[in-house]
Amino acid sequence: MDSKENIVFLGMMGSGKTSIGLLISKKLNLQFYDIDQIIEKELEMSISNIFEKKGEKFFRDFEEKITLKILRKKLVIVSLGGGAFINKKIRDEVLKNHMSFWLNWNSKTLIQRIKKSTKRPLALKFSNNELINLMKKRSIVYSQSKYKINCEQLSKNEIVNKIINIYENKKTIS
Repeated sequence: MDSKENIVFLGMMGSGKTSIGLLISKKLNLQFYDIDQIIEKELEMSISNIFEKKGEKFFRDFEEKITLKILRKKLVIVSLGGGAFINKKIRDEVLKNHMSFWLNWNSKTLIQRIKKSTKRPLALKFSNNELINLMKKRSIVYSQSKYKINCEQLSKNEIVNKIINIYENKKTIS
C-alpha cells in the first residue's frame, strides 16, 4: 500500500463528505478538495444551474475531467460529488490508487438532510421514494469502496477519528 495515497470520500449527497473531509484535512495537515465546489468555481455556476442550463451529461463529463485531474495529486483529501463514483473511470482510479471511504447513513437521515438543502439538483425534484431508490442503486456501487463507515450512531469526531486511525494504520503497514 502506497503511503502517498489520497483519502477519497464518497456517499450520497448530505452524507457529510465535505465537513468530514475538512476536519480530517486540518488534523492531518493535508490539502482538501471538494469536487462540487471546484466545478462551481470553474464554471462560475451552482451545481443546480449547471444541471438546469447545460444538462446532466455536460456536468458528468466535466466532473470526470476535474476529478481525474485532482486525483493525480498526492497526499490530498477529496470529497467526490454524490454521483461521481458511479462513473467507471473515476471509480477505477479511486479503487486502484486511493483509500476510499463510503460515509453510509440510513435513508431516513439522508432524506432529512437532503430536503433541507437547495443545492441538490437531482434531489429537489425527487419524492422520498425516488430518493430511496436512488440511494439503493448508488449503494450497490458505493459498497465497492475500500472502507464503509456506518455513521448513524457516531458523532462527527468519532467518524473523523475512525477514518484517521484506518489511514494511519495503513500508512505504517506499507
